[in-house]
Amino acid sequence: MVQRSSLTVPCEAPVLTLWFLACAATGLELSVNGHTADFSLSAQPGPPVSLSCITQNSIQDEELLWYRGNGKVDLKDGNKVNISNICISPVTESDNGVIFTCKLVRNTSVQVSVTLDVKFPPQLTGEEESLQIEEGKDVTLSCNAKSNPQAQAAWYKNNSTLTLQQNRYHVYQTSEVFQLSIKKVQKSDNGTYTCAVESSGIERRKDFHLTVEDKKPVFPKEAIIAAVVVVTLTVLFGIVARKDKICKVW
Repeated sequence: MVQRSSLTVPCEAPVLTLWFLACAATGLELSVNGHTADFSLSAQPGPPVSLSCITQNSIQDEELLWYRGNGKVDLKDGNKVNISNICISPVTESDNGVIFTCKLVRNTSVQVSVTLDVKFPPQLTGEEESLQIEEGKDVTLSCNAKSNPQAQAAWYKNNSTLTLQQNRYHVYQTSEVFQLSIKKVQKSDNGTYTCAVESSGIERRKDFHLTVEDKKPVFPKEAIIAAVVVVTLTVLFGIVARKDKICKVW
């Protein structure tokens, strides 16, 4: 009697299932730079980063794929089987957070992903600004900065730490936007405001020169309408009176 294996597969099982069982039986897996599980890789802008994907416990040649995000990376013919290398050069700030994934062609569930963690100091956009705001109106000062790690912001007025007046000064912050809003500006708000962003011990600054102008006189709309009506009626009455005088002469 021929002894049967305890691992049986129905005849109708799809080929993919057979391949999955074969992978499980042999322990086939991938490694990227020595890691068999997803990992994060620290990098700096400029120097290149190399990623090497290798098949492990394979009983035959295996073709590999590389993806950057959802886009497939073009590989040369000699860089696809069993071992595949890619190089990111130069590394830039825009590569931060990008995911590179190496996959097995015959079973794309076998894969390892690498997330680039690109460290870079704060990058402020825009030059210093000068603003003229009418007294009594609101103003918002916006400071846009990118960095990794995320920057922390502080506000200064005339080189001194800004004291936030309750109900008038409001600070808003996201990962890249830092704002200071001043409600109903006053003459005392005149001065130079500085947005200082800091990350990993490196600081960048941007100045805002705020000038509060005198409040312009406001004429009530009703008074203006009434004045126009009075002038119009006066003109009309003048025309009518002149007409009557002319008619009487004739």
